[in-house]
Amino acid sequence: MSTSKVVYKGDIRTESTHLQSETIILTDGPTDNHGKGEAFSPTDMVANSLATCMFSIMGIKANAMNLDIEGSTADVTKIMQAEPRMISEIVVVLNMQGVNDEKSRIILERSAMTCPVFLSLHPDIKKTIRFNWG
Repeated sequence: MSTSKVVYKGDIRTESTHLQSETIILTDGPTDNHGKGEAFSPTDMVANSLATCMFSIMGIKANAMNLDIEGSTADVTKIMQAEPRMISEIVVVLNMQGVNDEKSRIILERSAMTCPVFLSLHPDIKKTIRFNWG
C-alpha cells in the first residue's frame, strides 16, 4: 500500500496527502530556484525530517525511561551547494527540556543518532548536531 499521493499543482508546487491520516503538506520551489518560497521546499522537508525523526526516536526512548521531553525544540538549517545542486549540510540544534541527569542525556543523544532519516541520508551530506540541555 502506498504511503502518500503527490499531485503537481503547477508553478513548482506540490500537494502531498498522507493516505493513512489524510494530512496534507504543500511544497513550493525555493525563491533561488524558480519557486515562490511560499511553503517548505522539498529539500527543506529533508532537513526538517531529520529533526522530527530525531525527536521521534528520543520520544520513544524518553517514554521508556519515564522522562518527559515535551517542549523541546529544534532549530534546523539547510545548506545547499551549487554544483551539483544538493544539500551539503544540515545543522540541527536541539534545545532539550526535562532531563537533568547526564546518563539520561547521553542515552537520548545516542538514540537520536540512530534515527532512520539520519542513517538514510547520503554520507556526503554533513550532519552537524548539537544538543543544548536546559
